[in-house]
Amino acid sequence: MAGPLLLRSLLSASTRKSCSSHLAPLPRFSRCFSSGPASAAAAATTYPSAYLDPGRLRNVAVIAHVDHGKTTLMDRLLRQCGADIPHERAMDSISLERERGITIASKVTSVSWKENELNMVDTPGHADFGGEVERVVGMVEGAVLVVDAGEGPLAQTKFVLAKALKYGLRPLLLLNKVDRPSVSEERCNEVESLVFDLFANLGATEEQLDFPVLYASAKEGWASSTFTKDPPAGAKNMSQLLDAIVRHVPPPKANLDGPFQMLVSMMEKDFYLGRILTGRVSSGIVRVGDKIHGLRGSESGIEKIEEGKVVKLMKKKGTSMVLIDSAGAGDIISMAGLGIPSIGHTVANTEVMAALPTVELDPPTISMTFGVNDSPLAGRDGTHLTGGKIGDRLMAESETNLAINVLPGIADTFEVQGRGELQLGILIENMRREGFELSVSPPKVMYKVEKGQKLEPIEEVTIEVNDEHVGLVMEALSHRRAEVADMGPVPGNVGRTRLSLTCPSRGLVGYRSVFSSDTRGTGFMHRAFQSYEKHRGPLGNVRKGVLVSMGYGTITAYALMSLEARGTLFVTPGMETYDGMIVGEHSRDTDLDVNPVRSKELSNMRAAGKDENVKLSPPKLMTLEEAIGYVASDELIEVTPKAIRLRKRYLDVNKRKAMSKKAKN
Repeated sequence: MAGPLLLRSLLSASTRKSCSSHLAPLPRFSRCFSSGPASAAAAATTYPSAYLDPGRLRNVAVIAHVDHGKTTLMDRLLRQCGADIPHERAMDSISLERERGITIASKVTSVSWKENELNMVDTPGHADFGGEVERVVGMVEGAVLVVDAGEGPLAQTKFVLAKALKYGLRPLLLLNKVDRPSVSEERCNEVESLVFDLFANLGATEEQLDFPVLYASAKEGWASSTFTKDPPAGAKNMSQLLDAIVRHVPPPKANLDGPFQMLVSMMEKDFYLGRILTGRVSSGIVRVGDKIHGLRGSESGIEKIEEGKVVKLMKKKGTSMVLIDSAGAGDIISMAGLGIPSIGHTVANTEVMAALPTVELDPPTISMTFGVNDSPLAGRDGTHLTGGKIGDRLMAESETNLAINVLPGIADTFEVQGRGELQLGILIENMRREGFELSVSPPKVMYKVEKGQKLEPIEEVTIEVNDEHVGLVMEALSHRRAEVADMGPVPGNVGRTRLSLTCPSRGLVGYRSVFSSDTRGTGFMHRAFQSYEKHRGPLGNVRKGVLVSMGYGTITAYALMSLEARGTLFVTPGMETYDGMIVGEHSRDTDLDVNPVRSKELSNMRAAGKDENVKLSPPKLMTLEEAIGYVASDELIEVTPKAIRLRKRYLDVNKRKAMSKKAKN
């Protein structure tokens, strides 16, 4: 340990200099495309020509594991530079991000600091949204790696860091949450050594290994170049981090004299302006009114997609979008004027016929089939019901999210390939909020065959649980073909154990909810794709059979009272059901057909104890993510704006029996 620690102290010596700075207030701008072209023109603001100087630009991404504090850190940096923050987690603008407390999409903003312009990119930490990280790291020269000083680097820290190092970025290490009582200077030194080892294992260059280290509490809004838990009142700000970014992140290598070229890294659609394309200008200068065209590389060479002119140039300033009249090489900007180019395409001056190299994305690891909802209750809640509407929506999603592939299937079905259950679950949740009704198949793992050998995606899993739950977790994961790589106590937490495992992706489908109930909600589980490896064989017993309805109508409390002893119910009295719908989990390994709509026969005879109140145990109401992980291969999820129901693929009981015999043969 002494070697890396000594080297760390030497490498971070250059960052020990404390710098004082004044706040640089930004002009307040109104949002430029909130009320149409008229107001956009009124809000137009011209940048001084100094902003075209690439030497004053710094492009930096903020990368981290989930919940290590990146979005809170971005809030503090924006506030430090004078931006008006409307609410906490200001960069999380999507409603699902604010509800779930996670970052789903990458976002770009810029702040001014001591005559420099800092373009900051906030990225998701979850491995399922790795495509968001991959397509933006090409826009930046440096990265702030945020690591929780208590937890240390975890599976997804390794995942996002590998992406940054692959593109040659210069990272700065920021140890966050140092104000916690359990975090000491010794613990910070340990984490520093772990991160240094992680850099070395991922093949970092000498230059990348020479990273500065800063200590921060994003929650309290300060960063320091030396370890402290309570900095002096005058230093309780982010100025030392901003100074470190300016000092250590190199300015973009940009040629202002060349022809204009830009690789599109992000895309959104606006009601008035059409497609808004965002990317870093790789060479030249672009002005409003310039003639441009879109290019893409194809097997036959460079193909011209569309020709047009720049209608609007925009730049995100703090939390507002402002209009600019020109931008130079090295800057990250948004433009409107072309309607066809999307992410990965090149936008350039009309005389340029060379496309910029595109980003390589990791392959998708799971797929699900989306189709028309054909249950007896279809069409009651949603407004978009047809296969054509579902297909159009999925194709639009695949344009803005490169990590999702959509392949048309048979009879109005679409195979959607992605990185994980969470990513596809977010897509389904967005669609149901937009009024779509659809049926979704269970996730299938995407296998590879190389040299006649079947390969499957293996994930790296980090688990932290109380000691009394270790046996239960180990037993459950052994059924799912997991292999333990490392096991030991958690530093600073007595009675907690950390496990590092490798497990097939198919074994982890649906495990998160089982894990939460096994650990009584006290465990942490993080996972990230590692590699394709040899198939590990069939899974053990990971699920019981189900209770399948054989009645149509309204579920009664009288019927559920007699079914409670059979297993766990997923429904409540008053819900609608139909033949083939799953109403609960059987206590045994086989499926059982039941009648949940049976009502009490009325007679003119009364007896004591016959009419007592029916008291039922609370049912297990499935969330969308739980349903995706729960359903078996012969089942589907029926998704509507108001309900999530589980059902058998074949609703008729005789057809199910015939198909199960066929499958056995």
